[in-house]
Amino acid sequence: MMRTVPVKTLLLAAMLATSAVPALAAQPWDDRALSASDRAALIVKAMTLDEKLQLVHGYFPPLAKPAQAMGMIPSAGHIPGIPRLGVPTLRESDASLGVANQIEQRKGDTATALPAGLATAATFDPELARTGGAMIANEARSKTFNILLAGGVNLTRDPWNGRNFEYLGEDPLLAGVMGGEAIRGVESAHIVSTVKHFVLNSQETGRHVLDAQIDPAALRESDLLAFEIAIERGRPGSVMCAYNKVNGDYACENDGLLNGVLKQDWQYPGWVMSDWGAVHSTEKAANAGLDQQSGQELDRAFYFGDPLKAAVEAGRIPMARLDDMVRRILTGVIASGLMDDPVPSTPQPIDLAAHADIAQRVAEQGMVLLKNEGDILPLARSAKRIVLIGAHADVGVLSGGGSSQVRSTGGAPVEIRLTEGEAASFARITWHASSPLAAIRKMYPNADVTYLDGNDPQAAAAAAQRADLAIVFAWQWQSEAQDVETLALPDRQDALIDAVADANKKTLVVLETSGPVLMPWVARVPALLQAWYPGQRGGEALARILSGEVNPSGRLPITFPVSAEQAPRPMPLGLDNLHAAVARRKAGDTTNYGMSAGVAPFDVTYREGADVGYRWYAKTGAKPLFPFGYGLTYTRFAYGPATISGGVIPKISFNVTNRGGWPGADVPQIYVEGAKGTPYRLAGFQKIALQPGQTRRVTIALEPRTYARFDLSRHAWVIDGGARRYAIGRSATDMVAHGTLRLATKTLKP
Repeated sequence: MMRTVPVKTLLLAAMLATSAVPALAAQPWDDRALSASDRAALIVKAMTLDEKLQLVHGYFPPLAKPAQAMGMIPSAGHIPGIPRLGVPTLRESDASLGVANQIEQRKGDTATALPAGLATAATFDPELARTGGAMIANEARSKTFNILLAGGVNLTRDPWNGRNFEYLGEDPLLAGVMGGEAIRGVESAHIVSTVKHFVLNSQETGRHVLDAQIDPAALRESDLLAFEIAIERGRPGSVMCAYNKVNGDYACENDGLLNGVLKQDWQYPGWVMSDWGAVHSTEKAANAGLDQQSGQELDRAFYFGDPLKAAVEAGRIPMARLDDMVRRILTGVIASGLMDDPVPSTPQPIDLAAHADIAQRVAEQGMVLLKNEGDILPLARSAKRIVLIGAHADVGVLSGGGSSQVRSTGGAPVEIRLTEGEAASFARITWHASSPLAAIRKMYPNADVTYLDGNDPQAAAAAAQRADLAIVFAWQWQSEAQDVETLALPDRQDALIDAVADANKKTLVVLETSGPVLMPWVARVPALLQAWYPGQRGGEALARILSGEVNPSGRLPITFPVSAEQAPRPMPLGLDNLHAAVARRKAGDTTNYGMSAGVAPFDVTYREGADVGYRWYAKTGAKPLFPFGYGLTYTRFAYGPATISGGVIPKISFNVTNRGGWPGADVPQIYVEGAKGTPYRLAGFQKIALQPGQTRRVTIALEPRTYARFDLSRHAWVIDGGARRYAIGRSATDMVAHGTLRLATKTLKP
């Protein structure tokens, strides 16, 4: 979702109003023995028409001007409750990486900032994803929020997408599992989580006007599969539909996706809320399956207010459909536990130290060691001189921008305002107050640890020449509402890295990026660490990996190409349309184009279909710089012979042994040949921690839909019987053992 205007900063305490409802006489829907849907239906029967309508559209507090004061908190959204029926007020916050507070609209209100979503995905640890979700939810409850706009599982189709950092990678199994577990964590705190953005919100350029074109079967086997798995595992109370069109219809009025796939095929019981500013109609949207208009002030009209009432009264939208909309909203609220365990009415204390530890664990397990030639890492404690160069590493670590941006505990030592573009209204280039310099000095108290800003490559090279280790921090900021137009590092950082690498053969480059960048210097740098946007404890996590207190165990959740030309699209589509709209505004065009900002509509055809990410590289024969699933450690792991068991869901078992001298964690990955000889796809994975010399047997269950095909004519998943090859891999390109599955022909529900 997005924010379109800066908002007046207000003290949180001044804006709070009671969210818990007063004690009421027992009602039929209080019976917890009934299903959430049945309880919701009883409430709907007791509601007036106006009460029903009250729940199907939400306010955007920074712009809302309700007739009566509602005690809104400056945040994402507010839906007034119905006290006489015990229905709580719904207060929504962005929450992918923590309880968001973009541009500090709630003055002084900070929260724990997790690393980027890609860092969580890189842990390949579903339990840690669940822990992170529960942590965010705990803080949300303590701040009186009860709906978190979390659960982003859009697949990474393009390396330049501005929101890649929020999501969970390019593979539908990994994204679905990790996203589902994060959602489970949120809902364990008895508040509602969304899953978003349904579906194919895969680029930010022109996101309000583009039409994502894809073969329907390929969509089922890729992006929709990620959502399907996430919904099955996480059971989110709500699904947020996306801005873009999909095969001709806007996602928030797409009957085939909302009514067909989500509600009919998957039997999803909760509600569909719109993204903020993603509604374009009343009757079409409601009849196509949209249940709630979110942030109505950001749309061209309050479509689900008076126009919806008029359409219901005229019979153009059946009363039964309105009842279904409200029942679904209440079902999601009740199923989460929110109805029976409402959030507190005033802010509560938060264990910030414990939550910071969770953020640090994610950063430590999510950083990916990409190169370590000559084993220059870990750095010996006897090191005398260490120089850090660039990216404000003296004061903090970079964060991504947009609606997910967290105002982290400790504040923002560097904050740069944007001067143009959609993101300028709700995002700033921000660093979290976690100083790598301070953390490394603490880890190496006997060393001379210094910092240079890197603006002068010659001065940086001179300092590096005298150091036992030179660490260059390379950065590229990305944000919701805009894509990078090139994968090259900004501000002549390539020249800086070249100069430092020439001066010191023991150079480590730390990448604080949303994902892949071009690395023309990579062959000359012996050590390379992908740190992502590492959250509010990123500096401390980096110091522990550098010293060997933590053995890196992250694996890439996305493919890193050698060049942009290896990807399906080397740059964002629609840039000409965007640039033309910007030029018109600069020339004096003051037309109010709404969310589209005057960008002309265009199509994005996803020619790779279901062959997203590493499957695209396998299909085209392109060799990436670093493949999906790849990551180094300070130790070595070996795999024993595999055995196969199970029926419809095969299981593959084998021993994993740590043959090195360091405790560490490995991520064995099982890849299965796709249907009809299509490229291999990840079908199962498991993270396992082992002491030196230790052996453990792992058993990995395979997800059948990863090697099935979706048959449109039969409207079902089909597993073709016969022999199918599988491989045990360290990455998508490093297969260490192969075998054969004997599959029975099987049809699975859609």
